[in-house]
Amino acid sequence: MDLLKPTDEAALAALVAESAAAGRRLEVIGRGSKRALGRPLQLEATLDLSAFAGIVTYEPEELILTARPGTPLAEIEATLAARGQCLAFEPPDWGPLLGQPAGGGSLGGVVACNLSGPRRFRAGAARDYLLGVAGVTGDGARFKAGGKVVKNVTGYDLCKLVSGSWGTLAAMTELTLKVLPAPEKTRTLLLFGLDAAAATALMGRALGSAYDVSGAAWLPAGRAARTGIDLVAGRAQSVTALRLEGHGPSVLARLAGLRALVAGDLPQEELHGQRSGRLWQALRDAQPFVGEGRALWRASLTPMAAPVLLAAVGAGSEDAVLDWGGGLVWLAADAPSHMAASLSAALSKLGGQATLVRGSAEARAASATLSAEGPALLDLARRVKASFDPRGILNPGRLYVGL
Repeated sequence: MDLLKPTDEAALAALVAESAAAGRRLEVIGRGSKRALGRPLQLEATLDLSAFAGIVTYEPEELILTARPGTPLAEIEATLAARGQCLAFEPPDWGPLLGQPAGGGSLGGVVACNLSGPRRFRAGAARDYLLGVAGVTGDGARFKAGGKVVKNVTGYDLCKLVSGSWGTLAAMTELTLKVLPAPEKTRTLLLFGLDAAAATALMGRALGSAYDVSGAAWLPAGRAARTGIDLVAGRAQSVTALRLEGHGPSVLARLAGLRALVAGDLPQEELHGQRSGRLWQALRDAQPFVGEGRALWRASLTPMAAPVLLAAVGAGSEDAVLDWGGGLVWLAADAPSHMAASLSAALSKLGGQATLVRGSAEARAASATLSAEGPALLDLARRVKASFDPRGILNPGRLYVGL
């Protein structure tokens, strides 16, 4: 496979235009940390965008950062942390989950896959913070969309389309994102001993309350033990975790109210600052599933449907972790093809979608992405793909056959 590594946008546009004319299909990568996601590709050339790296501008007072897609995510987070700011959508680091070193991911990879962490249900997804994007379409045309403010527009919202397209629509060269102040204080309430159904109901009550919960997750005992956090791992019981963030007095007052609402007679603990942060980082990065060989699915659906999904696919007591109040289900499986069939049948009734985050090339080729979306929506996706990439040369088939 040929390796193409342009160093500026003009060279990138010329290479893509040349490839389109020749029908040469391209695997588009940044730092390569997410090549194991999606359907496996066997193409004629790799388009390496790692040279498009570095922070272009950072305006802390305006809460705006512009960077190139190959910029290491760790560099961006360190820059923001030095000014007391953060990426509110909590982008995950799946390097260890996929057998790679931690800290190898790039900003472009997170945006291209629209990856978000535990705060997703409250703060929004990665695409909700993407204000502007520049890049090159599949026919070699250079484009810019959005800017440094949110505007009402007509036609395609290119930022929303590019984010979550897995590199199938365009090769990005520059990204502008909205950043936010980091929370002043964090507290996590831990409740022990609930099964998945009871935990989902409790998380629903917490999220429906006035206490502004910013994280809600459930781990069975064995998965909780893999977090390495003493108060979580040492109880040998399932853990339901509820996170509160914000100004100090507000967090403490809301925590007291939340305890009164949901705790009852349940055994409970409380995590402060650093340990609280480590727990939600572990959930963000799927740490309870790191280091095992089983296939791993990530399904999103209506939160209260999570226990129904687990029953429908025959999940064992240690197979699943719930996040987003039950709206995100991490599901380990020994037989990916059997789980794919069970998930597909369940999602057709419950709605939602699932992605095979970790699995063999054969399993990924068979069913990397499952969705309850009907043929009309898939047809729309194909027409969008054709308008951006007429010759179908950018990551063809990465999401679905023909996309």
